[in-house]
Order: sequence, then structure tokens, then C-alpha cells
Amino acid sequence: MSDVRARSAPPSPAHPIHVILAAYPIACFTGAFLTDIVYAETYEMMWADFSIWLITVGVAMGVLAALAGIADYLVRRRERARRSASPHTIGNALVLALSLVNAFVHSRDAYTSVVPTGLILSGVVALLVLVTSWLGTSLAYRARPEELS
Repeated sequence: MSDVRARSAPPSPAHPIHVILAAYPIACFTGAFLTDIVYAETYEMMWADFSIWLITVGVAMGVLAALAGIADYLVRRRERARRSASPHTIGNALVLALSLVNAFVHSRDAYTSVVPTGLILSGVVALLVLVTSWLGTSLAYRARPEELS
């Protein structure tokens, strides 16, 4: 009976902690882009403040997600040989680097902290983080042959 339960149980995710931690930068960086848009429309400094807070939290959580991802990558040698995580890894490194630059841009005073450079950087980062998260999720949850048997 336990054999039947083992076969009918859904496969466990490949990177649960990495995937959970990666959700925070996704939300923060897309949220920063939205708050930058609102700031550009209203010129209310509160929205620029929200943007820098979201970018800062996104970078911090992105570093934690990267550490978990690196640890998982090093532990899973067999999967590393079968799948390429290079686009996901390079994309996430680019997201963190651009976000760090964006944090410095957002630390400037008033209007120049967001318009136009901060808004453009936030848009590029939001697009990149969505693409790299899609790539990472497809790597993390792709069914492996040993889980299907």
C-alpha cells in the first residue's frame, strides 16, 4: 500500500527554497516599476520612496535567492549535466547588477531619481526578472525521468 502512495504522490519540486526566495525580487522589482510609473504621473515623492525601498528589498532578497540557487546548483550534479542553467544565471546576475545601479540612480534627489533613467532601468529590470523567473521555473519544475517511474 505504501508503494501505491509513493507512486501516486506528486513529484517534489526541485528547488523549493530557491523558488520561494525568488518570488520576492520578482514582486519587488515589478512593484518598483509600477511605483516609478505612478511617480512619473503624479510627482508625489512618496512613490519615489516606495520605489527605492522596493529595489533595496529586491536586491537583498535576490542575493539570498542567488545563494540558495548556487547551493542547489552545486548539489544537483546530475541535473546540471542534462540542463543548462546559464541563461537563467546570467539573466539573474544582470538583474541584480542593473538593480544595484537603479538603487544608486533612485538615491538621487527628487525628479531626477526616477525620470527618465530610473524609470527606464526599472522597466528593463522588471522585464528581465520576469523572463529569468520563467526560465528558472521551467528548470525547477521540469519533470525528471526518475520521478515519473
